[in-house]
Amino acid sequence: MDRREVAALLAYIGRLDPRTIRTHPGEAGDQLAQWHELIGDVPMATQHGWDARVAARQHIRTSPYQILPADIARPWESYRHDRLARHTDPTPSADPDDQAAWTAELVGTRRAVAAGAAQPAQARAITSGRNGLDPRLEARLREIGSCIPPAARAALAPHRPARAAREAAIAQGLPDALSVRCEWCQAQPGEPCRRRRIGPDDNVRITTPRATPHPGRLDLATDRQPDRAQQSARA
Repeated sequence: MDRREVAALLAYIGRLDPRTIRTHPGEAGDQLAQWHELIGDVPMATQHGWDARVAARQHIRTSPYQILPADIARPWESYRHDRLARHTDPTPSADPDDQAAWTAELVGTRRAVAAGAAQPAQARAITSGRNGLDPRLEARLREIGSCIPPAARAALAPHRPARAAREAAIAQGLPDALSVRCEWCQAQPGEPCRRRRIGPDDNVRITTPRATPHPGRLDLATDRQPDRAQQSARA
């Protein structure tokens, strides 16, 4: 704020709290000089949410003590820190080999965000569901059919046999056994069936995943397949 803006702020504060009014010209000049020295680097208002008058009004509403320059400076520092904490540096458009230009653009962006001249640039969150997909990603998924390319899926198949068997069965139109709970090994939907190893004392020592589901689980999935087809048709 320049001296005229500080004077306007003091006039606004005086209307809300007459205790701050200085009627003597010398005292008024000293008050103006003091406030300008302490909050001269604080803007009167920014494009994105900061207004010194709002900070002053909030203090006068909630505190019984006479307002001081610090009661404007503290909210401003909190405003700056909050914006910088929410800011994620975007990749500068400058040539990365030009270290000076690269750094200058980063610093300029941060200063603009801290000063309220620009909004914080936040990293995009991971979204779930079809509504959150980027249109370009959606087009790419329609093109390749999956987020895992076919070559990568084939390379991974030996390392995840249960998943490979499930995908092969679905591709052939067979029921998805892993869509239901296994009544034999208690595997939950989406989890592969497990093989139990019994020790001499008849206690289960270890369980290992099976590449193929238990027959009873496959039968249960087969029985429920028409239900899913009818639900899909109704939907």
